[in-house]
Amino acid sequence: MLIPKKNRKNIYESLFKEGVLVAKKDFNAPKHTDIDVPNLHVIKACQSLNSKGYVKTQFSWQYYYYSLTDKGIEYLREYLHLPQEIVPATFKKQARPAGRTRPEGEGREGAYRPPGSRGDRGEYRRRDDGEGKKEGTSGDFKPEFRTGYGRGGGRRE
Repeated sequence: MLIPKKNRKNIYESLFKEGVLVAKKDFNAPKHTDIDVPNLHVIKACQSLNSKGYVKTQFSWQYYYYSLTDKGIEYLREYLHLPQEIVPATFKKQARPAGRTRPEGEGREGAYRPPGSRGDRGEYRRRDDGEGKKEGTSGDFKPEFRTGYGRGGGRRE
């Protein structure tokens, strides 16, 4: 498809600036939502870049998602005459906000904890009622397992 050079340049600039591009699968849309070019031009230009291995395409829920590959960055840098220092926004490291760090053993905020537990599972399971008596079965409990009662298993005599 023939795409005017001005439109192709706008598409490539937007793709390089962000590193990704989204286009709705609407071939009759007069304009793309972010770029001032017809939506069909965006889809076809990115389809061309995909066939050359410059972008990776993902399609989901009637939207095309395009992301630049390393080869694509080199190609667009050369096409747009950009220096090596300029990189797409997806390749820039974002500074993490200085938040509070969790103390050791603290779980997620709002996570369920059983009643009486203090965040340590071992304490919860080894709880006693204060008299040195632990919950659970006594030491002389020996369960007996039987098989073959109407279920087709076990020995038959």
